[in-house]
Amino acid sequence: MAAGGHGAEHEAEQPQVSDVPQSKQDPESKQGSVPLEAAIPMEQLFSAPAAQYLLPILGEAPLGEPPDPKKCSPREYLEFYIFPVLLPGLAALLHEAEKEKCFEGKRTTFIPSDFLTEWLYNKNPKRKDESFTGLFSIPFVKDWLKDHPRPAVPLSLLLSEEEASILIQSFWRGYRVRCDSEIQELRQWQKKLREERHINEVVKKFWAKQEAKALFLYAFYELTFSRLGAH
Repeated sequence: MAAGGHGAEHEAEQPQVSDVPQSKQDPESKQGSVPLEAAIPMEQLFSAPAAQYLLPILGEAPLGEPPDPKKCSPREYLEFYIFPVLLPGLAALLHEAEKEKCFEGKRTTFIPSDFLTEWLYNKNPKRKDESFTGLFSIPFVKDWLKDHPRPAVPLSLLLSEEEASILIQSFWRGYRVRCDSEIQELRQWQKKLREERHINEVVKKFWAKQEAKALFLYAFYELTFSRLGAH
């Protein structure tokens, strides 16, 4: 009984949900609800009509006379002078990244900032009649790299999958050969032979003799020419 009474109290506390769809409920129940658009006019939510926030067509400046770049607002400057060049550059960047398979792996030689720098420099309207300039031939890039040289690109990023697989297989075959007992015995014999012959000491003595001979000849010629000059 206690458990049953407790369960009845719990059910009484739960909110009642109607099984009737909202569309079939009493129309009078909707009279108290007011759409958000009617309660708060949309023009009050934005400082300007929503149509003005649409981005321009890719690569095209907005209609109308371009404003003075030194006197226009930041938004006008972006729409008339930045977006018409930057947006096509970003689109080209995505196409190039897809071509370089950047979306298929975590590591790649493709550097987005390098591509975008080169693209924007060559697509600058002020350079439309000039020839194409590679990234490392751009003046400000050359000046930057003089003071900030780049580290070498890792070999793993320069090799293709086929080239990398050939190197790995070659190393593995060499390792397997060196593990052979006969090859190990041969290498030990070569090591012992080098130690017995003291090849390093022989090389040092040879070059010491050569240096001594050169010093002797230098002293001889210097003494000879000094005597001839005295006479």
